[in-house]
Amino acid sequence: MPPRVVLAPLEDTSTFKDRAYASLKDVIMSLNIYDQPSEVRLDERRLAQDLGISRTPVREAMAQLEREGFVRSVPRRGIYVVRKTKEEVIEMITAWAALEGMAARLITQTATDEEIATLRKMFATFENGQPYANLDEYSEVNIEFHQSIIRMSHNRMLVDLAENLFTHMRMIRRKTIGEQDRADRSIRDHMNIIQALEARDTERAGNLVRDHALGLAEHVKQYADYLE
Repeated sequence: MPPRVVLAPLEDTSTFKDRAYASLKDVIMSLNIYDQPSEVRLDERRLAQDLGISRTPVREAMAQLEREGFVRSVPRRGIYVVRKTKEEVIEMITAWAALEGMAARLITQTATDEEIATLRKMFATFENGQPYANLDEYSEVNIEFHQSIIRMSHNRMLVDLAENLFTHMRMIRRKTIGEQDRADRSIRDHMNIIQALEARDTERAGNLVRDHALGLAEHVKQYADYLE
C-alpha cells in the first residue's frame, strides 16, 4: 500500500489556501520521494481533515503545486507527487549550474568578507572528518551551502528564478549525496569554491561552481537508474 501523507492541523487559519500550500509543500519536500517504492498519492479529503479546513483551499493549493511541477492530477485516479524523469532532472541541474555559476561570479564582486566567511564555518565539522558519519546532517549543510550561494549574489531576479528550481533540486541532492563518493567529493569541491570566493577570483569561482553542479548531472546520468 502506498504511504499515506499525514499533516498536523493548522494553528493559524487566517489564510487557508496559502497556509495549506506551505504545509503541503513542506511535506512533499520531506518525503524523500526518490526513496519511495511507489508513487505517493495525495487524498484531498484526508489532507483537509488533517489540516482542519475545508477541501476548497486544499484543492486550490494543489492547483498551485501542480503549476509548479510538484504534483500531477490523473483523471479518475487522483493527485500524485511528481517524480521527475532522469532527463528532466539533468535539465534542472544544468539550468541550476548556469544560475549558481553566475551567482558565484557576483559574490566575488558584491558580497562582504563576513558573508563569504559564513560559508567556511558551515563545513568546520566535516572538513577534516568523515561526512558519512553524519550524512543526514551533512546533506542539510550541503543544501544550505547552495542556497547561500544564490542568496549572496544579491541579485533579486536570480534569487527568484532559482527559488522554485531549488525546491526540486533539494530532493535529488538529498538522494544523491550518499551515493558513490559524492559526500567526499562534495567537501573537496566546496572548499575549493570557498577559496576562490575568498580570493575574489571571479572566473575561477564561477567555473568551479558550474562544474560542481554539472558533476551532479553526470552522476545522475551514469548512476540514477531509479529515475528511469
